[in-house]
Amino acid sequence: MIVVIMGISGSGKTTVGTLLARRLGWTYYEGDEFHSPANIEKMSRGIGLCDADRLPWLASLKRVIDDCVARGAHAVIACSALRERYRRMLSEDVPEIRFVYLKGSFETIRGRMNCREGHYMKSEMLESQLAGLEEPDDAIVANIEQSPPTITSLIESELGAIAGSKS
Repeated sequence: MIVVIMGISGSGKTTVGTLLARRLGWTYYEGDEFHSPANIEKMSRGIGLCDADRLPWLASLKRVIDDCVARGAHAVIACSALRERYRRMLSEDVPEIRFVYLKGSFETIRGRMNCREGHYMKSEMLESQLAGLEEPDDAIVANIEQSPPTITSLIESELGAIAGSKS
């Protein structure tokens, strides 16, 4: 199974993703590490990415997903996956992929972004992230007002229910 932790910047994808991967004993992949230096530089200047910028990044993540599937390896991947077409691209030919949407208020996420240090994505880009977000209809939804361990437990429970319903 591949689990993609998605949501806008500042929603807690890295925190929840690393915790979930550790609990499950799965490999964790940080989506930000697959951005090109040009994309990171662009975002650090407060310029949002367009589809032409995102497509090579998404293609890199898709290769990771396909490699994990080919090896029969489980993985947790943090990736914003803001639009439905991005999620379709990542999930193509991967029936065992599950998206987890970390959902929270503008105020909570802005506060988190303003407190973090050393990240290229600044809170000034929050509105453009929200404008580009197409909330998923078929994801596990977790409220980010809860603690990361609580969110992780919810995800584990939901994944278990999904796996159990297929038996």
